Amino acid sequence: MGEHKHTHTVHSGSELIEAARESLIASGEQWTSMRADIFEELANHDKPASAYDIADNLSAKRGKRVAPNSVYRILDLFVTNNLALRVESSNAYLANSHPGCTHDCIFLVCDECGEATHVDNDDVSNTVRGIAQAENFTARRPIVEIRGICATCS
Repeated sequence: MGEHKHTHTVHSGSELIEAARESLIASGEQWTSMRADIFEELANHDKPASAYDIADNLSAKRGKRVAPNSVYRILDLFVTNNLALRVESSNAYLANSHPGCTHDCIFLVCDECGEATHVDNDDVSNTVRGIAQAENFTARRPIVEIRGICATCS
């Protein structure tokens, strides 16, 4: 089991979009106008967004229907390439503020407001991966979600 310690630069705004574009291109994928629009829309959300939310907003902006299935495919590509994070319990997505940075997903999800805070914690990641390894299981993408109430809602 390897260490997952790392440092990364947290991006926002146009810098985040440029970092995502560079990371996707570096992985051998194309940065199309639809992918750019979907990432920009995702990055504009403070809380996890569903593919339907993104499709509805893009449809209104573009003046023509954007199919949620197309959005799902692109979001899955973003998750695979570490541009987005998926909150499994709500089937919603967050833009990764440090695109291309590979680490395990640990979320604190508020049951009141829906806020999902992504936390990097190497101790938790190493413990989860260690448990998997002890069972002769290769962990590829550990995800830990802790449901509760955020500080703002409590």
